[in-house]
Amino acid sequence: MAEELKKLTSRIQGVKGGKGVEGLNYEDLCIQLDMELPEGYKPPKFKMFYGTGDPNVHLRNYCDKLVGVRKDERIRMKLFMRSLTRDALSWYISHNPKKWANWVSMVSEFMGRFRFNTENAPDVFYIKNLKKKPTETFREYATRWRSEATKVRPTLEEEQMNKFFVRAHDPQYYERLMVIENHKFSNIIKLRESIEEGIKSKIVTNFKALQATNKALQSGSISKKREVGEATGYVTLVPAVAEENSSQWVNPNKTCAYHSGMKGHTIDECRMLEDKIQTLIHSKII
Repeated sequence: MAEELKKLTSRIQGVKGGKGVEGLNYEDLCIQLDMELPEGYKPPKFKMFYGTGDPNVHLRNYCDKLVGVRKDERIRMKLFMRSLTRDALSWYISHNPKKWANWVSMVSEFMGRFRFNTENAPDVFYIKNLKKKPTETFREYATRWRSEATKVRPTLEEEQMNKFFVRAHDPQYYERLMVIENHKFSNIIKLRESIEEGIKSKIVTNFKALQATNKALQSGSISKKREVGEATGYVTLVPAVAEENSSQWVNPNKTCAYHSGMKGHTIDECRMLEDKIQTLIHSKII
């Protein structure tokens, strides 16, 4: 009876404060138990790693924050957990920190666990085909697109990123945006929004309607209409202007869709449109 009472007392004492419970003692849970932070040292606020993104970038950012103590391997190891959260923190606490003999062994396992994030990074083909969702505004789409583009490996230069962004647009926007693809990303967004607003208010012609207009106004010259159809989305309609030397070839019964319905000639007879299409063909756009 006395022996059983002694065992019960010992068990209760073990529960209080976690003493005697294997794995719950401070000594079991703490990494670098015998190391104290320098007097007066205030750990920096680390950028958190969630388990997504580039683990190598996180390690660089983490080490750069350790001003004054970065040479002390024990401090690097002790503070590393403070830069982890969510899945990354779950990974960390699932391990026995005592098994990591040094900094290199710890971060090697860290890289091994999260390297997949970069190996599965999006490529150029992915971002070139990343389209706007029906439920998002253009600015939301642009923000999402740029966020995905920053994950591409090898890393894209700013100029490359802008060009791919412009080329991800539908033809009705592409021609107008391509002239500023070397500008700031924010400028491309502003122009794209202006074009979209212009189309909605009918100040800017919707190129998708051009082919339908051509067919409705004209007949004959199948080859020309085929070229116009291919050029739809790349050809900007021009305003109607008075014909030069009108007496030579102007027919008031004919209209030109390219010249915004101007009377005088048909789209098949339009020399300006023909030059425009020829330029597009030479540049291999169509």
